[in-house]
Amino acid sequence: LIFIASLMLGTTITISSKHWIMAWAGLEINTLAILPLISKSHHPRAIEAATKYFLTQATASALLRFSSMTNAWHTGQWDITQLSHPVSGVILTSAIAMKLGLAPFHFWFPEVLQGSPLITGLLLSTIMKLPPVALLYMTSQSLNPTLLTVMAILSTALGGWMGLNQTQIRKILAFSSISHLGWMAIIIIYNPKLTLLNFYLYTMMTAAVFLSLNSIKVLKLSTLMTAWTKIPSLNAMLLLTLLSLAGLPPLTGFLPKWLIIQELTKQDMAPAATLISL
Repeated sequence: LIFIASLMLGTTITISSKHWIMAWAGLEINTLAILPLISKSHHPRAIEAATKYFLTQATASALLRFSSMTNAWHTGQWDITQLSHPVSGVILTSAIAMKLGLAPFHFWFPEVLQGSPLITGLLLSTIMKLPPVALLYMTSQSLNPTLLTVMAILSTALGGWMGLNQTQIRKILAFSSISHLGWMAIIIIYNPKLTLLNFYLYTMMTAAVFLSLNSIKVLKLSTLMTAWTKIPSLNAMLLLTLLSLAGLPPLTGFLPKWLIIQELTKQDMAPAATLISL
Protein backbone atom coordinates (compact mmCIF):
# COMPACT_ATOMS: atom_id res chain seq x y z
CA LEU A 1 0.00 0.00 0.00
CA ILE A 2 2.84 2.40 0.90
CA PHE A 3 4.60 1.77 -2.41
CA ILE A 4 1.40 2.21 -4.46
CA ALA A 5 0.69 5.47 -2.58
CA SER A 6 4.26 6.63 -3.28
CA LEU A 7 3.77 5.83 -6.99
CA MET A 8 0.62 7.97 -7.07
CA LEU A 9 2.38 10.76 -5.14
CA GLY A 10 5.45 10.77 -7.43
CA THR A 11 3.30 10.80 -10.57
CA THR A 12 1.10 13.63 -9.22
CA ILE A 13 4.14 15.74 -8.20
CA THR A 14 5.76 15.42 -11.64
CA ILE A 15 2.57 16.10 -13.60
CA SER A 16 1.58 19.15 -11.55
CA SER A 17 5.03 20.75 -11.12
CA LYS A 18 6.26 23.89 -12.86
CA HIS A 19 9.83 23.73 -11.49
CA TRP A 20 12.44 21.26 -12.78
CA ILE A 21 13.58 20.22 -9.29
CA MET A 22 10.02 19.25 -8.29
CA ALA A 23 9.56 17.27 -11.52
CA TRP A 24 12.87 15.47 -10.88
CA ALA A 25 11.86 14.73 -7.25
CA GLY A 26 8.57 13.17 -8.44
CA LEU A 27 10.43 10.94 -10.91
CA GLU A 28 12.85 9.82 -8.15
CA ILE A 29 9.96 8.94 -5.78
CA ASN A 30 8.42 6.88 -8.61
CA THR A 31 11.66 5.00 -9.27
CA LEU A 32 12.26 4.19 -5.59
CA ALA A 33 8.63 3.08 -5.10
CA ILE A 34 8.60 0.61 -8.01
CA LEU A 35 11.92 -1.11 -7.17
CA PRO A 36 10.55 -3.22 -4.25
CA LEU A 37 7.56 -4.22 -6.41
CA ILE A 38 9.90 -5.50 -9.16
CA SER A 39 12.14 -7.45 -6.76
CA LYS A 40 9.26 -8.74 -4.57
CA SER A 41 9.72 -12.41 -5.56
CA HIS A 42 13.48 -12.44 -4.58
CA HIS A 43 14.18 -14.49 -7.72
CA PRO A 44 17.64 -13.75 -9.25
CA ARG A 45 15.94 -12.59 -12.49
CA ALA A 46 13.75 -10.17 -10.52
CA ILE A 47 16.76 -8.75 -8.65
CA GLU A 48 18.60 -8.36 -11.97
CA ALA A 49 15.56 -6.57 -13.46
CA ALA A 50 15.37 -4.20 -10.46
CA THR A 51 19.11 -3.41 -10.75
CA LYS A 52 18.85 -2.73 -14.50
CA TYR A 53 15.80 -0.53 -13.94
CA PHE A 54 17.51 1.45 -11.16
CA LEU A 55 20.72 2.09 -13.16
CA THR A 56 18.83 3.19 -16.30
CA GLN A 57 16.43 5.47 -14.44
CA ALA A 58 19.23 6.99 -12.34
CA THR A 59 21.21 7.81 -15.51
CA ALA A 60 18.13 9.33 -17.17
CA SER A 61 17.36 11.41 -14.05
CA ALA A 62 20.96 12.70 -13.96
CA LEU A 63 20.68 13.71 -17.64
CA LEU A 64 17.36 15.45 -16.90
CA ARG A 65 18.96 17.43 -14.05
CA PHE A 66 21.94 18.27 -16.27
CA SER A 67 19.59 19.50 -19.01
CA SER A 68 17.63 21.74 -16.63
CA MET A 69 20.85 23.08 -15.02
CA THR A 70 22.35 23.88 -18.44
CA ASN A 71 19.18 25.78 -19.36
CA ALA A 72 19.17 27.63 -16.00
CA TRP A 73 22.87 28.50 -16.45
CA HIS A 74 22.25 30.13 -19.85
CA THR A 75 18.77 31.64 -19.38
CA GLY A 76 18.23 31.91 -15.60
CA GLN A 77 14.94 29.99 -15.94
CA TRP A 78 13.93 26.91 -13.90
CA ASP A 79 10.41 26.83 -15.36
CA ILE A 80 9.63 23.60 -17.27
CA THR A 81 7.93 25.43 -20.13
CA GLN A 82 10.84 27.89 -20.58
CA LEU A 83 13.42 25.40 -21.87
CA SER A 84 14.88 27.50 -24.69
CA HIS A 85 18.56 26.52 -24.94
CA PRO A 86 19.17 24.12 -27.90
CA VAL A 87 21.77 21.94 -26.09
CA SER A 88 19.34 21.50 -23.17
CA GLY A 89 16.66 20.46 -25.66
CA VAL A 90 18.86 17.68 -27.10
CA ILE A 91 19.90 16.41 -23.63
CA LEU A 92 16.28 16.49 -22.40
CA THR A 93 15.06 14.57 -25.48
CA SER A 94 17.69 11.86 -24.80
CA ALA A 95 16.87 11.76 -21.05
CA ILE A 96 13.12 11.31 -21.58
CA ALA A 97 13.77 8.73 -24.34
CA MET A 98 15.88 6.77 -21.85
CA LYS A 99 13.17 7.05 -19.17
CA LEU A 100 10.49 5.81 -21.57
CA GLY A 101 12.54 3.16 -23.36
CA LEU A 102 12.56 4.71 -26.84
CA ALA A 103 15.07 3.22 -29.31
CA PRO A 104 18.11 3.31 -29.18
CA PHE A 105 17.71 3.42 -25.35
CA HIS A 106 15.21 0.54 -25.34
CA PHE A 107 17.41 -2.42 -24.34
CA TRP A 108 16.55 -2.31 -20.63
CA PHE A 109 12.77 -2.41 -21.00
CA PRO A 110 12.11 -5.99 -22.33
CA GLU A 111 14.57 -7.42 -19.76
CA VAL A 112 12.99 -5.54 -16.84
CA LEU A 113 9.45 -6.48 -17.91
CA GLN A 114 10.46 -10.13 -18.30
CA GLY A 115 11.85 -10.21 -14.75
CA SER A 116 8.77 -8.57 -13.17
CA PRO A 117 5.41 -10.07 -12.11
CA LEU A 118 2.47 -9.33 -14.43
CA ILE A 119 0.87 -6.65 -12.22
CA THR A 120 4.23 -4.87 -11.76
CA GLY A 121 4.70 -5.18 -15.53
CA LEU A 122 1.35 -3.44 -15.97
CA LEU A 123 2.52 -0.58 -13.70
CA LEU A 124 5.82 -0.32 -15.60
CA SER A 125 4.04 -0.18 -18.97
CA THR A 126 1.38 2.36 -17.98
CA ILE A 127 1.63 4.45 -14.79
CA MET A 128 5.46 4.67 -14.85
CA LYS A 129 5.32 6.09 -18.38
CA LEU A 130 2.85 8.84 -17.46
CA PRO A 131 5.33 11.32 -15.82
CA PRO A 132 7.86 11.24 -18.72
CA VAL A 133 5.01 11.57 -21.26
CA ALA A 134 3.67 14.55 -19.24
CA LEU A 135 7.15 16.15 -19.34
CA LEU A 136 7.26 15.55 -23.12
CA TYR A 137 3.86 17.23 -23.41
CA MET A 138 4.95 20.27 -21.35
CA THR A 139 8.25 20.73 -23.22
CA SER A 140 7.01 19.74 -26.70
CA GLN A 141 7.99 23.11 -28.20
CA SER A 142 11.58 22.87 -26.89
CA LEU A 143 12.46 19.34 -28.04
CA ASN A 144 14.83 18.56 -30.89
CA PRO A 145 12.54 17.60 -33.82
CA THR A 146 15.12 15.73 -35.95
CA LEU A 147 16.42 13.63 -33.03
CA LEU A 148 12.87 12.86 -31.86
CA THR A 149 11.73 11.86 -35.37
CA VAL A 150 14.72 9.54 -35.86
CA MET A 151 14.15 7.89 -32.46
CA ALA A 152 10.40 7.56 -33.13
CA ILE A 153 10.91 5.84 -36.51
CA LEU A 154 13.58 3.55 -34.98
CA SER A 155 11.27 2.64 -32.08
CA THR A 156 8.29 1.85 -34.30
CA ALA A 157 10.41 -0.31 -36.61
CA LEU A 158 12.39 -2.11 -33.88
CA GLY A 159 9.30 -2.68 -31.73
CA GLY A 160 7.60 -4.47 -34.63
CA TRP A 161 10.59 -6.46 -35.85
CA MET A 162 12.03 -7.59 -32.52
CA GLY A 163 8.64 -8.67 -31.20
CA LEU A 164 8.27 -11.22 -34.01
CA ASN A 165 10.69 -13.87 -32.73
CA GLN A 166 9.64 -13.82 -29.04
CA THR A 167 7.91 -16.64 -27.19
CA GLN A 168 7.57 -14.86 -23.82
CA ILE A 169 4.37 -12.78 -23.67
CA ARG A 170 5.89 -10.13 -21.39
CA LYS A 171 8.69 -9.48 -23.91
CA ILE A 172 6.16 -9.23 -26.76
CA LEU A 173 4.20 -6.65 -24.74
CA ALA A 174 7.45 -4.77 -24.01
CA PHE A 175 8.23 -4.47 -27.73
CA SER A 176 4.61 -3.48 -28.35
CA SER A 177 5.10 -0.68 -25.80
CA ILE A 178 8.30 0.49 -27.55
CA SER A 179 6.46 0.57 -30.89
CA HIS A 180 3.54 2.57 -29.45
CA LEU A 181 5.96 5.03 -27.84
CA GLY A 182 7.42 5.63 -31.31
CA TRP A 183 3.96 6.68 -32.55
CA MET A 184 3.55 9.00 -29.56
CA ALA A 185 7.01 10.55 -29.94
CA ILE A 186 6.69 11.37 -33.66
CA ILE A 187 3.50 13.43 -33.22
CA ILE A 188 4.34 15.19 -29.91
CA ILE A 189 5.86 18.26 -31.64
CA TYR A 190 3.04 18.74 -34.15
CA ASN A 191 -0.03 17.83 -32.08
CA PRO A 192 0.67 17.04 -28.38
CA LYS A 193 -3.00 16.26 -27.64
CA LEU A 194 -2.86 13.31 -30.06
CA THR A 195 0.05 11.90 -28.02
CA LEU A 196 -2.11 12.02 -24.88
CA LEU A 197 -5.05 10.37 -26.69
CA ASN A 198 -2.72 7.61 -27.93
CA PHE A 199 -1.30 7.14 -24.44
CA TYR A 200 -4.74 6.90 -22.78
CA LEU A 201 -6.02 4.34 -25.30
CA TYR A 202 -2.74 2.37 -25.11
CA THR A 203 -3.00 2.33 -21.28
CA MET A 204 -6.57 0.97 -21.36
CA MET A 205 -5.76 -1.75 -23.90
CA THR A 206 -2.53 -2.81 -22.15
CA ALA A 207 -4.29 -2.91 -18.78
CA ALA A 208 -6.95 -5.21 -20.28
CA VAL A 209 -4.26 -7.53 -21.72
CA PHE A 210 -2.18 -7.72 -18.52
CA LEU A 211 -5.20 -8.27 -16.26
CA SER A 212 -6.57 -10.99 -18.58
CA LEU A 213 -3.19 -12.77 -18.63
CA ASN A 214 -2.94 -12.46 -14.85
CA SER A 215 -6.37 -14.02 -14.31
CA ILE A 216 -5.58 -17.06 -16.52
CA LYS A 217 -1.94 -17.20 -15.25
CA VAL A 218 -0.28 -17.28 -18.68
CA LEU A 219 3.33 -16.18 -19.34
CA LYS A 220 4.28 -18.00 -22.57
CA LEU A 221 2.69 -18.24 -26.03
CA SER A 222 2.67 -22.05 -25.82
CA THR A 223 0.60 -21.88 -22.61
CA LEU A 224 -1.73 -19.28 -24.14
CA MET A 225 -2.55 -21.66 -27.01
CA THR A 226 -3.93 -24.25 -24.58
CA ALA A 227 -5.47 -21.77 -22.10
CA TRP A 228 -8.62 -21.04 -24.14
CA THR A 229 -10.43 -23.99 -22.55
CA LYS A 230 -10.27 -22.38 -19.06
CA ILE A 231 -12.34 -19.24 -19.75
CA PRO A 232 -13.36 -19.11 -23.45
CA SER A 233 -15.15 -15.74 -23.14
CA LEU A 234 -12.08 -14.08 -21.54
CA ASN A 235 -9.85 -15.52 -24.26
CA ALA A 236 -12.13 -14.11 -26.96
CA MET A 237 -11.90 -10.68 -25.30
CA LEU A 238 -8.10 -11.04 -25.04
CA LEU A 239 -7.91 -11.80 -28.79
CA LEU A 240 -9.92 -8.67 -29.64
CA THR A 241 -7.82 -6.54 -27.28
CA LEU A 242 -4.58 -7.80 -28.86
CA LEU A 243 -5.93 -7.04 -32.35
CA SER A 244 -6.93 -3.57 -31.13
CA LEU A 245 -3.44 -3.09 -29.67
CA ALA A 246 -2.06 -4.00 -33.11
CA GLY A 247 -4.17 -1.22 -34.66
CA LEU A 248 -6.55 -3.32 -36.74
CA PRO A 249 -9.60 -1.40 -38.05
CA PRO A 250 -12.42 -1.04 -37.00
CA LEU A 251 -11.14 -1.58 -33.41
CA THR A 252 -10.24 1.28 -31.04
CA GLY A 253 -6.46 0.92 -31.47
CA PHE A 254 -6.74 1.98 -35.12
CA LEU A 255 -8.09 5.44 -34.22
CA PRO A 256 -4.88 7.05 -32.83
CA LYS A 257 -2.75 5.61 -35.69
CA TRP A 258 -5.19 6.94 -38.26
CA LEU A 259 -5.26 10.41 -36.66
CA ILE A 260 -1.45 10.49 -36.31
CA ILE A 261 -0.90 9.55 -39.97
CA GLN A 262 -3.50 12.13 -41.01
CA GLU A 263 -1.72 14.82 -38.93
CA LEU A 264 1.73 13.87 -40.28
CA THR A 265 0.55 14.22 -43.88
CA LYS A 266 -0.29 17.89 -43.13
CA GLN A 267 3.29 18.64 -41.99
CA ASP A 268 6.00 19.73 -44.40
CA MET A 269 8.41 16.97 -43.38
CA ALA A 270 10.28 16.55 -46.68
CA PRO A 271 13.60 18.01 -45.40
CA ALA A 272 13.53 15.76 -42.31
CA ALA A 273 12.70 12.71 -44.45
CA THR A 274 15.60 13.54 -46.82
CA LEU A 275 17.97 13.89 -43.86
CA ILE A 276 16.89 10.52 -42.39
CA SER A 277 17.29 8.77 -45.77
CA LEU A 278 20.81 10.22 -46.08
